[in-house]
Amino acid sequence: MKKLQVWLPLLFAVVMILGMLIGFRLRGNIATTGFFNTRKQTPVQEVIDLVNRKYVDHVSMDSLSDDAVQGMLAHLDPHSVFIPAVDLSEVNEDLQGNFEGIGIEFQIFDDTVNVMNVLAGGPSDKSGLLVGDKLLKVGDSVVAGNHITTDRIRKLLRGPGASKVAITLLRGKESKNVIIARGTIPLPAVDVAYMIDKTTGYIRINKFSETTHAEFARAVQQLEPQGLQRLILDLRGNGGGILQESIEIADDFLDGDKLIVYTVGARAPKVEYRCRRDGLFENGKLAILTDEGTASASEVLAGALQDWDRATIIGRRTFGKGLVQEQYQLSDGSALRLTVARYYTPTGRSIQKPYDKGHDDYNEEVIKRFHDGEVLHGDSAAHAGPAYKTLGKEKRTVFGGGGITPDIFVGFDTTTLARNITSLYVNGTLNRFIYSYYTQHMPVFQSFKTPAAFVAGFHGDDQLWNSLTVYAARDTINLNTIAPKDKEVLQHRIKAMMARQIWRMEGYYEVSNAYDPVVNKALEIFRK
Repeated sequence: MKKLQVWLPLLFAVVMILGMLIGFRLRGNIATTGFFNTRKQTPVQEVIDLVNRKYVDHVSMDSLSDDAVQGMLAHLDPHSVFIPAVDLSEVNEDLQGNFEGIGIEFQIFDDTVNVMNVLAGGPSDKSGLLVGDKLLKVGDSVVAGNHITTDRIRKLLRGPGASKVAITLLRGKESKNVIIARGTIPLPAVDVAYMIDKTTGYIRINKFSETTHAEFARAVQQLEPQGLQRLILDLRGNGGGILQESIEIADDFLDGDKLIVYTVGARAPKVEYRCRRDGLFENGKLAILTDEGTASASEVLAGALQDWDRATIIGRRTFGKGLVQEQYQLSDGSALRLTVARYYTPTGRSIQKPYDKGHDDYNEEVIKRFHDGEVLHGDSAAHAGPAYKTLGKEKRTVFGGGGITPDIFVGFDTTTLARNITSLYVNGTLNRFIYSYYTQHMPVFQSFKTPAAFVAGFHGDDQLWNSLTVYAARDTINLNTIAPKDKEVLQHRIKAMMARQIWRMEGYYEVSNAYDPVVNKALEIFRK
């Protein structure tokens, strides 16, 4: 009995291990039911498990699961989206307002990576890279003459901060090797801030990231000493981003404790966002520029300022996205952006356009505006929604259910739609020409110290046009037959793109705004 007592625990352990092994092998052949099944599996999970265990061929279970999630979300609203783990970092970078890289703008022409711009003070600038350099190798990877893609070169150039990357480049006919230590590269939300005239400032915001309000505040403080009394805030093409950032900017324009926006959902209580501090620009005249690319957080800002009669909205009807998403991290590193509430402007209007006809119809709605002529002649569709009265002194009628309808409509300029002009953009001909012409005449363009000096002092428009005509002919694009109005618009665009080559986005908008009908309409309204 004493010997049995000694060996009994060991015998029990062996029997237990054998039982576990047998149970594990049987698990694949029987369904889990009864007492040990703590949670009933959904049919979706059951199907995925069966495919994983029984399917005749090998399949990627990650892809299968991702597709199953995408199919599920297709039955929800168009803005609830699944972000695979491989894409999440890049998606989040835009909202963070920065990334880790080497600080260049590049484009691929003729299967060669060309350096278009070098960020002043950035890693590449410190290592001596210049506009016009051509990249041959990044690390051990050849990037010239092997059908390199933009995504591939971007992944090669980006990496952890302070990590080093070896680059072989071609400058003229000479090959050079450089080592660049990666650093934090900003993704500015404010494209440009400058004074159009002695009292009128212009600020363009391209997105609402974590740095947007801070950038906007610096821009206003920069313009105030220059005589800022009237402001044009350009939100065209701004697809939104972080709601709180647009609320902070609205607070800079509205006084007291005025309501800016409120959100509410079936499982989310009502939350009000009100002004809570003195603003940076509560009294000056204000114009907001919008178009069909103005969406989400941009519409919150425009809607609040319109409801309180604080700003004049100029341009075209906005996109119509009034849904709030929250991002949830999933166990495999992916994320789900799920719509949890709707937002409402101070008057109580929801500007979310209908999505009950499916995602395809929803996504094509903006295209229909072009097809139906709305972008040319003004809005009619948005007026089908419920009507509200603004809360300021003017008591104007505004509408919900289809974006923000501007107070003053300015139609889309169709002069850029001629077939041969469109071919310049589609084929990349215009971009290649601008880069080629700039690198060949760099001393001429670098002699101008500011965009304003460039607008006033550059007189080579005819030479530029003649050179473009010859260059485009190589791609079988005939510019000799275009209408005089189209030629004038294209010449303005060329000049703006050349300014972008010198001063990046600041130069582009300072030059292009001189010919922009929406900006000019805002100046006209201010004068009246």
